[in-house]
Amino acid sequence: MTIGSEIAEELTGDEVVYGFSSLGIGFLAFLIGASVTAALISRRVLFPRIMDLLSKTERIDGKTLFAPKSLGWMIGLLAMWQSVDWALENIIAAEEWGHIWNNALMQDVGEACRAGFVILMLIAAYRLVDFLDAFIVVEGDNMAARRSLASVAEAIGRLAVVVVGIFVLAGLVGLNLNGMIAGLGITGLALALAAKDSVANIFGAISIIIDQPFNVGDWIIVEGVEGEVITIGLRTTMIRTGNDTIVTIPNSNITNSPVENFTMRRFRRIRPSFEFEEDSDQSALKKFCDSLCEQVLADPRATKHGDSWVKITNSLPPKITVSCNFYCESSSNIQREFTEDILLMGRAGGLECELSFHEPRRRAKL
Repeated sequence: MTIGSEIAEELTGDEVVYGFSSLGIGFLAFLIGASVTAALISRRVLFPRIMDLLSKTERIDGKTLFAPKSLGWMIGLLAMWQSVDWALENIIAAEEWGHIWNNALMQDVGEACRAGFVILMLIAAYRLVDFLDAFIVVEGDNMAARRSLASVAEAIGRLAVVVVGIFVLAGLVGLNLNGMIAGLGITGLALALAAKDSVANIFGAISIIIDQPFNVGDWIIVEGVEGEVITIGLRTTMIRTGNDTIVTIPNSNITNSPVENFTMRRFRRIRPSFEFEEDSDQSALKKFCDSLCEQVLADPRATKHGDSWVKITNSLPPKITVSCNFYCESSSNIQREFTEDILLMGRAGGLECELSFHEPRRRAKL
């Protein structure tokens, strides 16, 4: 005698309600309780530990990621679905024994659990796509490129989940989308032509990932828009401007336009200038240029000494212009601080050399 037969013999009894015996109702309640327990254990214990083992970044906490109740219900419905199927297949009461349950009603319960599990699985998959960077972004070099790859991977993942979800849900309600797609004919061709821009944008996203003209987090200028790259999606790239606004640019436009990437700079250029009165002493001007250049290059923030200089670049009345050309590390903070210090050095140097700075509003002497 099999286990199913032994259970059937124990559960068989007189009908109480809807073809269920009292023990049949109890066994169904036991299956529900076991399914709820499995859901709680999976949500609170199993899933967080799996995520902690697989995740390559500390940004994601397994308890936070798998906290949504939908995941617990998903596992619970899966357990209930499989349990009901096993019970219907193995626990069969002989006609002379009596009743256990209403097979038709139990089959409906199993189908409802299966449909609920599939729907919740699709919802969970769509939500978990946002955490693909837990498996892509790892510690090491070229983090910006990894973030860009994660951004595109998330967009592709969402699209894949939506497409698969449409076919799965259609199957649940009995629709055959394969026949519908095959029957579109000319209409399908028209839709494909109408979607050519979307296809171009998708290939644009792939080109951005392969060529890497910029990455997520880079500060760029493209099509007259300057700002920080927020996300690189399948269709568009989002840029946050200096005014804290969001500009969305199609990927196909970006691949066909020049992109200026400020983040890839190896150094920053500093070009202050000083204006002196036209009657300034030449030897004092030369002393000012040599002294300022020597003083700036002695600063540890200065780089590219061979390309740095301080020279007179304009001597036309009513002023003499002294221009500077210096370089520092590719840091906006260092650039601002160093520029300020150079201006102060030039101010102090001009006074030390007894030079008069040009004042456009000063009236000519009578």
